[in-house]
Amino acid sequence: MPSMWTRTFRRTIPPAAAPLRWADLWHGVAGIFSSSRSLRAREEEIRRHFGVSHAFLVSSGTAALTLTLAALKSRSPRTGVVIPAYTCFSVAAAVVKAGLRPVLCDIDPATFDFDHVLLEQTLKSDTLCVVAHHLFGIPSDIERLRTLCHRRGVTVVEDAAQAMGADLDGRPLGTLGDVGIFSLGRGKNITCGSGGIIVTNCAPTAAAIEWYHRRLPAASAGDVLRELARLVFMTVFIRPKLYWLPAALPFLRLGQTLYPTDITVKRLSGMQAGLLRDWQRRLTRSNRSRAETASDLSRRLRLPLPHGPRPYLRLPILAATPAERQRLYARSQERGLGLSVAYPTPINEIPDIRAVFNGARFPSARRVAESLVTLPTHHWLSEEDKRAITELCQEVRAA
Repeated sequence: MPSMWTRTFRRTIPPAAAPLRWADLWHGVAGIFSSSRSLRAREEEIRRHFGVSHAFLVSSGTAALTLTLAALKSRSPRTGVVIPAYTCFSVAAAVVKAGLRPVLCDIDPATFDFDHVLLEQTLKSDTLCVVAHHLFGIPSDIERLRTLCHRRGVTVVEDAAQAMGADLDGRPLGTLGDVGIFSLGRGKNITCGSGGIIVTNCAPTAAAIEWYHRRLPAASAGDVLRELARLVFMTVFIRPKLYWLPAALPFLRLGQTLYPTDITVKRLSGMQAGLLRDWQRRLTRSNRSRAETASDLSRRLRLPLPHGPRPYLRLPILAATPAERQRLYARSQERGLGLSVAYPTPINEIPDIRAVFNGARFPSARRVAESLVTLPTHHWLSEEDKRAITELCQEVRAA
């Protein structure tokens, strides 16, 4: 039996990782001294790349959603924001931070999109907007949503935090709704440590966002230096040969999903804008690697990919039972294979905001929360890692 030290120092795959090179960090340092120029350059590149008229850079994906919701609130007396009952906890937190009321709609467990029959019943006269996610990079049906929402005067906010660079029928995800957001967090398609992007072609919405964006505080010198230090640490220790060290430090809470009660909304720093200097090439490489890995794992495990080869941020699998899911996760932890259980509960069961939903239940969201496990797809996976993940899944299924 392996000793504690053998287990501690083994190769450990991070559940999520984005490519970051030392050259990127150097560009980040240079960005500190050319902040305005770097930010303007990134905004222009984003507008051109995504074919949008307006782009805004902020401190995180959650900040991007919070700012967007605050801007929409300023233009309407409506207060309801419909979100999926199973989604990232930060989505609900952004709604609350913006002073709005989260309204849940159950999901289709096969796609993680809304159950559109239920969604039509959920929209009310007080609905301000619907936030549709592309969870793990799987596209939601935004066209259907737009048709449903626009005849009711409801704005479609596209949460593409996990789908930057992906497309649907040649159209970039994040640009299909009225306004879209991307995340540049550490586990996303590309990263600058933390960061968020808002894109829109809607002039009135852009004007409202611009009003708030101009008034956002800039990152302080201390903020910038702390973020740079975290990025250096991440660049070193995200490697599977070294990831065992941060994974063994409980105070880092790696792999834990927490409801954020303190959301900071600031502008993106010049350092982070500089670090994104080569973002388009990095995004292309990252997404190509994720698509290839997802296709490879799905072939080995005989999993259908209903949306075809695409850059899954993580590859989702629904275990047959909660017990099977727990066995998969526990054995992955023992072997350092990077499987994750994603979000542990539906939004209505988050203790901080449970009372808002008055005991309402969302059975499909609960079923997904109990049975979902995700496989890593990032560029650090080796052929041996893919084989070990395949063997683990087959072993647990056969038990």
